[in-house]
Amino acid sequence: MRTEEQMFHLIVETARQDDRIRAVMLNGSRTNPNAPRDPFQDYDVVYVVTDVAPFVEDEAWIDRFGERIMMQMPETIDNPPPSGDGSFVYLMQFADGNRIDLTLYPRSRLDDFADDSLSLVLLDKDGLFEPLPPASDRDYLPTPPTAKVFADCCNEFWWVSAYVAKGLWREEILYAKHMLNRFVRPQLMMMLTWYAGMKTDFTQSAGKHGKYLDRILEPDLWAMLLQTYSDADHDRTWDALLTMGDLFRRVALQVAERFDLGYPDEDDRRMSAHLRHVRDLPHDAEQIYPGSDELEA
Repeated sequence: MRTEEQMFHLIVETARQDDRIRAVMLNGSRTNPNAPRDPFQDYDVVYVVTDVAPFVEDEAWIDRFGERIMMQMPETIDNPPPSGDGSFVYLMQFADGNRIDLTLYPRSRLDDFADDSLSLVLLDKDGLFEPLPPASDRDYLPTPPTAKVFADCCNEFWWVSAYVAKGLWREEILYAKHMLNRFVRPQLMMMLTWYAGMKTDFTQSAGKHGKYLDRILEPDLWAMLLQTYSDADHDRTWDALLTMGDLFRRVALQVAERFDLGYPDEDDRRMSAHLRHVRDLPHDAEQIYPGSDELEA
């Protein structure tokens, strides 16, 4: 596997020898002093070029980066749709284990180029970039929730939980899993991110998709979070949903207290009772609530 030094030399020298490439910027975890170092880290590279088209019309120029296992060009596929910002991306996995995510960005659109605190200029032939502050994850640190955002998170979490319960009662496991992971889990992760921020005075990132939460959460909360990742077993998915509710409540109440926010206790109480009721509802039931006192249980 080529070393980091060898890869940087290849990336920069390729640009230095090509007059069409006017600047090179490195983004992502390799610029982050707080990110763990490992061989799976990508090289997130931006080449600022005079014209993107020639680099796209003849792909042979990228062969210099090494033998590839596979490549993707997001701008040439429809799902997901391309960014449409005038850039072109080569995602390249190499046979030696290295990976380069290479973005070609037109110089003419630099005014639209998004600032990113995880940026390091490796080459600038024309002085296109002002001196950047040292790379850090400051743009990725959590921030305290507003009252509206907190309320919306709680509402979405408890509201969509009922969809999961409906899918489980119908034994539509794929639907239930989709609602659980596509809609309910993101609200839980958002709440855990605020909680992690609160625990660290908003000086540490929880990482992409919460990958660093194990460093911040108390062991019992981390164990609960892991229990929410069930397989496709019906009962274990029910357990995961109810554990999600317990975990959400525990951290949300602390976040609400810290930032003087209102937690929807009544929504929680009534929906939690509804979830338990649906779990115990016979599969030949013709009514969800045959009486009027079920929610008070």
